[in-house]
Amino acid sequence: MLLQGVSKLSKIANSVAVITNTVGTLMVLCLVLVVDYDVIARGAFNKPFGGAVEVVQFTMVLIVFLQLPDVVRVNRLTRSDGFLAIMQPRFPNVTMWVRRFIDSVSAILMALIAIAIWPEFVEMLETKDYFGIPGVFTAPWWPIKLVIFLSASLCSLIFIFKVILAATNIQLIRMDEMKDKAISAGEKL
Repeated sequence: MLLQGVSKLSKIANSVAVITNTVGTLMVLCLVLVVDYDVIARGAFNKPFGGAVEVVQFTMVLIVFLQLPDVVRVNRLTRSDGFLAIMQPRFPNVTMWVRRFIDSVSAILMALIAIAIWPEFVEMLETKDYFGIPGVFTAPWWPIKLVIFLSASLCSLIFIFKVILAATNIQLIRMDEMKDKAISAGEKL
C-alpha cells in the first residue's frame, strides 16, 4: 500500500518533470527568436536588441534548470555507469544497491542545492535585486533563484522515488512514451 502511494507520487513528479522540460524547450524557441531578432535588427536596421546578452544569460540558466528534472527522470544525467552495466548481468542485486546508493547521494546533493539557494531567493525577492544594465535591460534575479530551487527540489524527489521504488521495479522512472522504445529494444518493464 505504501509503495502504491509512493508510485502515484512518483508519477505526479514525473509528469511535472515532463511539463518543466516542455517549458524549457519553449524557452529554447524564445531564445532562438531573440537571437534572430537581434541579428536581423543589427544587420538590417543597425539597431541591435539592447539587452540581448542579458536575455541569453537569463534564458540559458532557465533552460538548464527547467530541463534537469526530466533528464533525471529518464536516466540521461551524465555519469559513468559502464561499470554498473558490466556488473548487472552477473550481480543484479549488487548493481541495484549501488544504483540506490548513487541515487541517494544524488538526492542529498540536490536537496543541499535547494537548501542553499532558498535564502538567496528570499533575499533577491525582498531586495528586488536585478541584473543587467540600467536603462538598457534589467531583470530581477529572483525568478532564476526560484527556478533553481524548484528544479533541485524536484530532482531530489525523483531521486528519492528511484531509491524507494528500485527494489520493486528497476526501470521505475519510465513513462508511457518510453514503453514503446523499451519494448522494441526487448526490455522488460
